Amino acid sequence: MKKTILLINCPDKKGIIATVTNFILAKKGNTTYVEQHVDHELKEFFMRLECEFDQDEKKLALFKDSFNTNVAKNHQMHWEMYNAEKAPKMALFVSKYDHCLYDILGRYASGELNVKIPVIISNHEDLKPIADAFDIPFAYIPVTKSTKEKAELQQLELLKEHKIDFIVLARYMQVLSANFVNQYPNKIINIHHSFLPAFPGAKPYHSAYERGVKIIGATSHYVTSDLDEGPIIEQEVVRVSHVHNVQDFILKGRDLEKIVLSRAIKHHIERKVLVYNNKTVIFS
Repeated sequence: MKKTILLINCPDKKGIIATVTNFILAKKGNTTYVEQHVDHELKEFFMRLECEFDQDEKKLALFKDSFNTNVAKNHQMHWEMYNAEKAPKMALFVSKYDHCLYDILGRYASGELNVKIPVIISNHEDLKPIADAFDIPFAYIPVTKSTKEKAELQQLELLKEHKIDFIVLARYMQVLSANFVNQYPNKIINIHHSFLPAFPGAKPYHSAYERGVKIIGATSHYVTSDLDEGPIIEQEVVRVSHVHNVQDFILKGRDLEKIVLSRAIKHHIERKVLVYNNKTVIFS
């Protein structure tokens, strides 16, 4: 049996779950899990459904066509269907910080992340030994103000060549252009220290320490053309106090970044994220 995931959002009305599950049953499928949410303010219905079909690809293609015609159009659905057993291809973008890269590759090597990593792309050569240690191709593409457009074209060509499904910015210290981002809508995941909004710049933890903050945190989100304003996938915080120094802040922050980014990646590859109006519904 082929395990399939169905993500749906549409205007809310009675009977949507019954309509979808009865249709799957009529097509000789078996629904194994359903989770749903209704946004009462927007009057919008959201659902994540897992089901099983036989391995016949032609029958599955016919199911998609029939579902779109007989169910989706009638309910004004936006829907996506995924093969749950297929590992998506993930590209990693890095610069010089290595903590997120080590964490992701460690989880990948241990089988925790059901992905393929065909390439690691960087604007510096510093982290190539890590890629080599995990036997993953490393592409060095330097980026300057004058070469940024050319560099992004090289990056996009490489992503196309490897048939990349989504991108993770594992502390990649470059701002992607709107043209680049638009090639991968809701398919570029970033990590940053969002719980320090009053402390922008290269040393936010130093500024936070000087201000005497009591919590620090990290946020993972999808990248949009509006810098750091994309739909939020995962967040976490940790308490700090006067006994902690700047180095403590940095170490705690890096731990948060690793945890939050890995959770976001898992949510994405398990198709548990549904984006709507620049917000997300995260299914359990």
